[in-house]
Amino acid sequence: QVQLVESGGGLVQAGGSLRLSCAASGSISSFRSMGWYRQAPGKQRDLVATIDSGGSTYYTDSVKGRFTISRDNAKNTVYLEMSSLKPEDTAVYSCTAISLLRTYWGQGTQVTVSS
Repeated sequence: QVQLVESGGGLVQAGGSLRLSCAASGSISSFRSMGWYRQAPGKQRDLVATIDSGGSTYYTDSVKGRFTISRDNAKNTVYLEMSSLKPEDTAVYSCTAISLLRTYWGQGTQVTVSS
């Protein structure tokens, strides 16, 4: 059983930056893909970015050029660097890890961007 723990959320002004971390209790090298989702109040949970075991990345259009996902297999951690933050980026950000058998989720970390 792998546990994912997010950190790094908080309150930031528009235009600011944050770095989210997702630390896994076990090795992440076996996961096919890891990623970040976000859910704003009253809205559905949306995919933000993913990174696969080979390092290939995907970003939803609204964050391209502003967010960067990366993984450090030695530290069993995935990161989401967020810059030029906008109020519409306000949401609970959750980490996910996908293996052959199941998908794991973290509890989430709140990101609030003030205007």
